[in-house]
Amino acid sequence: MNDSGSMDVKFGHNSLLTQVLMKCPMGDFLSHMTKVKDNTPGVNQYKAVCYRELRAFRVALADDATKGQTWYFNADGESITLTSDEFYVREITLADTGTCRLPKREARGVMTTGVKLSWKLTAADIPKSVDALIEKTRAVYDAVGSLSPDEVNYNNVVKALADSECEYACERNNLDFLQHVATDKEMRDASCDADKKLSDMRQDVFDAIVAFQKKNPAELSEPEAARFVERLIKLGKRNGLHLPKDVQTKIKELKKRMSDLGIDYGKNLNEENTTLEFTEEELAGAPEDFLKGLERTEGGKCKVTLKYPHYFPCMKKVRNPNVRRTLETAFNSRCLKENTAILEELVRLRHEKAKLLGFPTHAAFVLDMRMAKTPEAVSKFLTELAAKLQPLREEEFKLYMQYKQEEYAKYGFENDGKMNMWDLRYCMSMLEERKYSIDHNALKEYFPMETVTKGLLEIYQELLNLKFVQVKDADVWHEDVTMYEVRDAKSGELMGYFYLDLYPREGKYGHAACFGIQPGCIQPDGKRQIAVAAMVANFTKATADQPSLLTHDEVETYFHEFGHCMHQICALAKFALFSGTNVERDFVEAPSQMLENWCWEKEPLSRMSGHYKTGEPIPDELLQRLTRSRVANAGVFNLRQITLGMFDQTIHKQPEADTAKVLSELSEKLMGIPSTPGTNMAAAFGHMAGGYDAQYYGYLWSEVFCMDMFYSRFRKEGIMSPAVGADYRRLILQPGGSLDAADMLRNFLGRDPKPDAFLISKGLQPEQ
Repeated sequence: MNDSGSMDVKFGHNSLLTQVLMKCPMGDFLSHMTKVKDNTPGVNQYKAVCYRELRAFRVALADDATKGQTWYFNADGESITLTSDEFYVREITLADTGTCRLPKREARGVMTTGVKLSWKLTAADIPKSVDALIEKTRAVYDAVGSLSPDEVNYNNVVKALADSECEYACERNNLDFLQHVATDKEMRDASCDADKKLSDMRQDVFDAIVAFQKKNPAELSEPEAARFVERLIKLGKRNGLHLPKDVQTKIKELKKRMSDLGIDYGKNLNEENTTLEFTEEELAGAPEDFLKGLERTEGGKCKVTLKYPHYFPCMKKVRNPNVRRTLETAFNSRCLKENTAILEELVRLRHEKAKLLGFPTHAAFVLDMRMAKTPEAVSKFLTELAAKLQPLREEEFKLYMQYKQEEYAKYGFENDGKMNMWDLRYCMSMLEERKYSIDHNALKEYFPMETVTKGLLEIYQELLNLKFVQVKDADVWHEDVTMYEVRDAKSGELMGYFYLDLYPREGKYGHAACFGIQPGCIQPDGKRQIAVAAMVANFTKATADQPSLLTHDEVETYFHEFGHCMHQICALAKFALFSGTNVERDFVEAPSQMLENWCWEKEPLSRMSGHYKTGEPIPDELLQRLTRSRVANAGVFNLRQITLGMFDQTIHKQPEADTAKVLSELSEKLMGIPSTPGTNMAAAFGHMAGGYDAQYYGYLWSEVFCMDMFYSRFRKEGIMSPAVGADYRRLILQPGGSLDAADMLRNFLGRDPKPDAFLISKGLQPEQ
């Protein structure tokens, strides 16, 4: 830094702009430059120089820039050091092209240290970035694959592949994530296409890994490195790289087709935009604030979409069964034709691939790397739990039928004497109101988004000893998105960043989920790459009359998905393969499910609530009723989860399946309610094409662990105990996937897990 506040920044030779963009916040400079008028000196020349060959330039910082910051790439373009959070670009001086001075009002940019993501990409940029990423990865694979058995060592095999994975995962996630959140359909389509082009390990690379493991076991004394090599070999075998060439070719073809189908399935769901029209009279019973927030047709009818903030309030509160039937039929017919065909083809292809790999079924193939290990273990778990829950369901159904008869008589509707899918949520809502005196419309007035977010962030910071700071003027993909920096509260060490994208919009991912978009791991230069995660949800947006208000269910969802963000950021694995939530799929939900318990405890609820008009906390009496209502509908709700888990297992234990028939039969057998004729919820069951195939049981399986962790440690020692929170962060979140889940649980619990707390949480008696 010189006396004038300028600083020289030198870059080594880079042949592609994309390589630089993914290694440093160059996107900030480009974004500012695109805001400058076309006749500004240096802009066009700069772009041309960058796309051919970037050599060196100087950044002149404004006078109030942070003193002492350094930013330097070495000759190989590999290392970066940056110690400021915000910068003000005054001018950019380019080698051989002169100076481009930026207007002051456009010159401000936020520097997010270590974030290698760019949201300034266009649809045209994505294919170029994909090709560059493929070339870069291919170069690494070529180098590793060309090694003879005598040449292999830790650096040219293990480190080379780990370094490549670190960069590849970040760049791929950046390109892939846009299909879920981009506002432009062309961009979403380009992101989907990009996802289809990116591929897996090759046999020559697999052979080099196997040769290294045999030749140099002494170099794998570090447990995580040994686990990395073992995992790569197992993944290679699961891709058929140990099999004859013709079988490998067939498996590769199957995988490519399955990948394309899965992407198309998700894209169809994201782009689904059905709207139904009803009069206000037809929607009688729906909350007044909900009706006010609906768009109207020219004729004054209410426009109701099938997105969660519209669908669920209607299904829970609209009295007219014909309206509910219309909505439920439409909801469970989303993408019916195209996605049913896709899912049933996926079932066939998955089975075919499993057989080629030596497994009897796709379920057996998947579970070989999960805690459950076998389909038989999953079937036993689900079947035994279903039997225990049936008495609860029968009691609940008696009340449902009583309530239905009374309601239909009161409002003049004909009662068919049956429990239908379109009745279910309506009756469940009545049970909560009548048996537990819970009015969810009144309750949500205590959960304005701003208050919930503030309280939630405070709780997580206190519990996990972290500090969150919102990044002002952050580079984001939509104006509704916010970004936060995460640091260790004690040391001040930067841990990572998270984005919150909480409201619906056209083409956006339609559920609630956490996406890990930059893995936390060791970079090629030996320094730590910080983790970046995004929570994506679809909560009701504020209107002119009132703020965004969350139901208690939505508060629980918020707490759950944010827990995944913390898992992504707090994990300190060395290898990208084990970063964040890369744990066994039947354990991955446990950390977040455990944190849902805070949404049922007085202190956390008080901190996350305040009436949107008065700021008053939830009254104690209402809190007590809410806590008691936790077991409301436990029989039906959990049997629905078992139905979906058994459906998933059933279709993936056979060569092909009629998905609508299987789902309806299981639903009638386990819940006493068949599917509505002509529907197939499986066509909109995103988990089946989103990485949960043969693994949906994991939601219930992992609850055994989450409840044991909560009752055995937090409930006993204090739900806001910093000591237990520190153990939880260190022993459950910090390892990422570098340890087996069973070992992490034993470390935290001090023993093997037990099912007692899980059964109690379902309103059941523990086994004697």
